[in-house]
Amino acid sequence: MRLLIVNTGSSSLKLSLLDERDRLVAEHTVQRWQGEDDLSPLERFLQTAGPVDAVGHRVVHGGPRHLGPAPIDVALLDELAALTDLAPLHQPRALAGIRAVSRLLPEVPAVASFDTAFHARMPPAAATYALPAAWNARWGLRRYGFHGLSHRYASRRAAEITGARVEALRMVSCHLGAGASLCAVRDGRSVDTTMGFTPLAGLVMVTRCGSVDPGLVLWLLEHTGLSVAELREVLEHHSGLAGLSGTSGDLRDVLAARAAGDGGASLAFEVFIHRLAREAAAMTVAAGGLDVLVITGGMGEHSALVRCELADRLAHLGVALDEGRNDGVSGDGDVSADGAAVRTVVVIAREDLEVAAELRAVLSSAVC
Repeated sequence: MRLLIVNTGSSSLKLSLLDERDRLVAEHTVQRWQGEDDLSPLERFLQTAGPVDAVGHRVVHGGPRHLGPAPIDVALLDELAALTDLAPLHQPRALAGIRAVSRLLPEVPAVASFDTAFHARMPPAAATYALPAAWNARWGLRRYGFHGLSHRYASRRAAEITGARVEALRMVSCHLGAGASLCAVRDGRSVDTTMGFTPLAGLVMVTRCGSVDPGLVLWLLEHTGLSVAELREVLEHHSGLAGLSGTSGDLRDVLAARAAGDGGASLAFEVFIHRLAREAAAMTVAAGGLDVLVITGGMGEHSALVRCELADRLAHLGVALDEGRNDGVSGDGDVSADGAAVRTVVVIAREDLEVAAELRAVLSSAVC
């Protein structure tokens, strides 16, 4: 069975075709994809890649109802569209990807996999906001968490690399991409995470601020004349590494400016690392200890400096890297120092494999 995996980002569209053994047959990323009417790049990919038996879509937000993957139909699309305000950068794009592919492959079964599902069974103490209980119940207010497909795959892959069962490990998974989050994993399950009701909370990200004092947001609205729309635009698109450094926010640009002596870029990097280490230590508490530190996502996979700085700040927890391994790792690998109490593992993000596994499970269940 040949599976098309569709991963729609805030500006790009990544297509992967996998065979029955999850081997990559073809892949293509459409940069600056224009939306559901921009069919020509999808058509070209499908013409080159060949036949497709089923389609799996990564969807950022599944809301409170979806604890696992779901077959795509009109009712589901309507339900997901109603969640757009909770993930305004990603949800509309995912829906556009679903509609575009369905126009080209109308008879091919399609399944949605949700980033929120991995966190849906977090303990109530981790998921609940200290707001009036009636508000939480009425409006579905809770910490949903995101990047669940990446965290679940990375934690399982890290267990394979270390030779242990994922159920036997206490892990902190660090997804460090343009959007970034951490997840405490115990017994193979998410027990806490840094993102919350929306993907704006938690770590400092490329253009997103991460968690800020809600009183600060109220103060800005009350005293500066900023509208809700203007404030949302700044918090989502002009904050984080970009806002502090005055660069694009891409880590490579921040580090280049830092190396050139730019004080803003230096501060941006220090704030990023400080928040990352602080939250990683907090996730260790939620996990009940730390056996494996897992690092994935673009910045995590490609920046030896980020891994080194994080490890230095977590040394008191038993994290220690081998300099040669850390500098030389390519692909998945263990970069721990010999004898380190905590294993540190780099895992290439493969959300496509997680989506494929869920797609097969849904199709198998439908057949049965």
